[in-house]
Amino acid sequence: MSYPGYPPYGQQPPPQGGYYQQPPPQGYGHSPPPVPPHPYGAPSPQPYGQAPPPQQYGAPAYGQPPPAQSYGAPPPQGAYGQPPPPQQYGQPPPQQYGAPAYGQAPPAQPYGAPPQQYGAPAYGQPLPAQSYGAPHPQGAYGQPPPSQQYGQPPPQQYAPSYPPTPASLGYGPPQIIAWNGDADASALRSAMKGFGTDEKRLIQVLANKDPLQIATIRDSYSRQFRRKLDQDIKDEVSGKLEDGLLAIVRGPLQQDCYLLYNAMSGPGTKEAVLNDVLLGRSNADINAIKGAYQLAFRQRLEDHVRGDLSMKTERHFMIVLGATRAEDSAPVVKAEIDRDVLELYNATEAKMGTDEMKVASILSTRNDNQIRAIAFDYQQKYARSLEDVIRKEFSGHMEDALLFQLHHALDKYMHQAKLLEDAMAGAGTKDQLLINRVIRSHWDRNNMQNVRGAYEKRYRKNLASRIKGETSGDYERLMLACIGEPV
Repeated sequence: MSYPGYPPYGQQPPPQGGYYQQPPPQGYGHSPPPVPPHPYGAPSPQPYGQAPPPQQYGAPAYGQPPPAQSYGAPPPQGAYGQPPPPQQYGQPPPQQYGAPAYGQAPPAQPYGAPPQQYGAPAYGQPLPAQSYGAPHPQGAYGQPPPSQQYGQPPPQQYAPSYPPTPASLGYGPPQIIAWNGDADASALRSAMKGFGTDEKRLIQVLANKDPLQIATIRDSYSRQFRRKLDQDIKDEVSGKLEDGLLAIVRGPLQQDCYLLYNAMSGPGTKEAVLNDVLLGRSNADINAIKGAYQLAFRQRLEDHVRGDLSMKTERHFMIVLGATRAEDSAPVVKAEIDRDVLELYNATEAKMGTDEMKVASILSTRNDNQIRAIAFDYQQKYARSLEDVIRKEFSGHMEDALLFQLHHALDKYMHQAKLLEDAMAGAGTKDQLLINRVIRSHWDRNNMQNVRGAYEKRYRKNLASRIKGETSGDYERLMLACIGEPV
């Protein structure tokens, strides 16, 4: 059982390889390439015939700018802004190292040399051609970009040069896999054919398959018997076992659409279901859900959500459904994290009232690595956790949704373990939530093993024994099979 790479929520990351694990060179957590020390005001070239003294290049010691000389400028060669005087015979042309003068383009490079770049890239952008220390092109430090709409990534962010996060298994286009589902389809038909139903056999066949295998079994069942697997299950079983088996047979994408539709149909809204299905998802998954939802129900998901939610919670979920989240491959850049931390502080603790949409926009358009870095730096800078700030400044569904996004980014395995416990805690078991959450976690077996490890680490008990205490019969057997227990 493995539980690597995800510190429990609330712990600080290790000094190296913690929250800042994926920046490219010059990214968050990396200093610029070291350069040899260079005292500003290096002597000018020596007259012909004299050996020049050893020269040192690069940046001066921190906090020691040269007298009457621009930051990062080369050694004095003439008046400021003027070309250097003609070189004496036999001397090489003066070379400049390190960053160009503030606001000036880098000097011309020798033939065949790559252009020099300095500083950290913009969020999701390759290194810009600008001076080291130059102001960010988005605007003044700590200020939001001009004319930026909530829910939209700042200009020049999340460039397509960063590979998009692939859709989760079962959310991409249909695939033909090198696996034959005919035997399992026949076993399912035998378990339901004739008098009585072999529920245990249904569980054994379906509970350990991944989404592509389930789709293959479903197609094989239809091809062999000219029947629909989900309809036969509805006819043969009932209650919680029916709900669980149908959730598996539909596959993760169709089940998500089914849950969303039921959560928003009839009186009231099941906010926890909206959170479970939509928050913390990749752009590819959100787009797949929207497309499948419209195909299944002839209604845009955005319109259904807009008609069911209201005010700022509605706007929050419109940002989520806009699928403008930073791709997982986008780096964590310290300058951008600093900006986000300052904006979160200014939107919450630094003012009377709360700019709810600024907080929602940041947590909905940053990837998990970036949110972890934001939460860590906020704690370091203001000596308060971002979770405590959200609990103090928000309430109701919006508080729950923002905390869901934060906890998912901080530690997705621990977050899933807490969601499972929440479905079982208190008086009575929230069976529908437990079924949905167990089956959603079980599609990836490695994920499920990490969730079990996280659960045991947090609650000092085995997840299987906890489920046994809350369920019974075939329902219990299905839940145990889905978490990897033999049945």
